[in-house]
Amino acid sequence: LIGSAGVSAVPMAARVSNKVGLESDPQNFLLMHAMGPNVAGVIGSAIAAGVMLKYVLAM
Repeated sequence: LIGSAGVSAVPMAARVSNKVGLESDPQNFLLMHAMGPNVAGVIGSAIAAGVMLKYVLAM
């Protein structure tokens, strides 16, 4: 469930993971745990964009 928050749709993906977790168990509070992979997805997207720009501009 937390892995689904790894996309860079901040903060909606983390909120969806939290909501699904709360439906399963109302004692779950996953929002902050889901924000970690969420931010990592943003950082990974930025790095990938930088690498792609480097190669495109080098042509």
